[in-house]
Amino acid sequence: MPAPAISCTNMTKKKLLVGIDIGGTKTAVLVSSAPPAVLGRIEFPTRPENGPEPAIGLIKKAVRGLVGRRSAGYANQAIGAIGVSCGGPLDHIRGVIQAPPNLSSWVDVPIKTILQDEFSAECHVENDANAGAVAEHRFGAGKGCRNMVFITMGTGFGAGIITDGHLYHGTNDMAGEIGHVRLTRSGPVGYYKAGSVEGWISGGGIAQVAARMVAAAEKKKEVTILTEVAHQGLPITARDVALAAQKGDALAARVILSTARRLGGVLAILVDILNPERIVIGGLAMRLGDALLAPAREVIRREALATPAAACEVIPAALGESIGDVAALCVAMGL
Repeated sequence: MPAPAISCTNMTKKKLLVGIDIGGTKTAVLVSSAPPAVLGRIEFPTRPENGPEPAIGLIKKAVRGLVGRRSAGYANQAIGAIGVSCGGPLDHIRGVIQAPPNLSSWVDVPIKTILQDEFSAECHVENDANAGAVAEHRFGAGKGCRNMVFITMGTGFGAGIITDGHLYHGTNDMAGEIGHVRLTRSGPVGYYKAGSVEGWISGGGIAQVAARMVAAAEKKKEVTILTEVAHQGLPITARDVALAAQKGDALAARVILSTARRLGGVLAILVDILNPERIVIGGLAMRLGDALLAPAREVIRREALATPAAACEVIPAALGESIGDVAALCVAMGL
């Protein structure tokens, strides 16, 4: 049976829950009295090149602003709990962010202590893939599953694992770091490792693959939407690839197909090892849909053992662009 949803009404009566979703590109701060509903939300660029202090200052300001506007009818100390969802590695017990690849300047940031001292409220910190897994398991595409894997496929690439209805952390809270696994001896760099899963399949990895394929196309004098983007002097992003593919660009389609096949190989490994009922993929899978997932499913059918492959669905996350918000609120609820 799936883990029962925690009643935030009982847990934080007359209190607000604060969710904070810290990503390499953007940070969102939100408040709720009954997740997954959101009462108010503020988003701003994280700008990790500036270090953690400016972003933490903006987080504090956003929390004060949101709680101040929404505290009418709530207790004087309106914050019941704070939840921080952030890419790993991190120490979720001590609440320390330990320089994740997309936040490399955030070295051993004690975000839990900082926020507890600032707001006198309990703060929980969790890896974004784990938080996303719980969010989809409780409110989204994983409802009803006993065994599920959630994949976060954005700037980075990681997995959150639900086994027998419960989140699996591992011995050192590092379970699910599939992005660090090396696929090839060399190749695009992700999670500080050339040829890693994150290097090949994440948003940053897709950008690297696209740059290589564009360079090869230019040598052949091939003119495409992506080669035109490159001629503008701007780095190609995963978003550029997705938009070009939607317009029928053949080169963009090849980039996505290459990514899909790599993804399928990784998912086949997860199917064989974990035997999940469902693999739910967020981020780019929600935007690219079957252009990405159909070839990946075909690789799973070819590479994984037939019995676990037949038992496993591979689907995009159901919470859509709100998944980061809901995940942060699940962390505030204590998962």
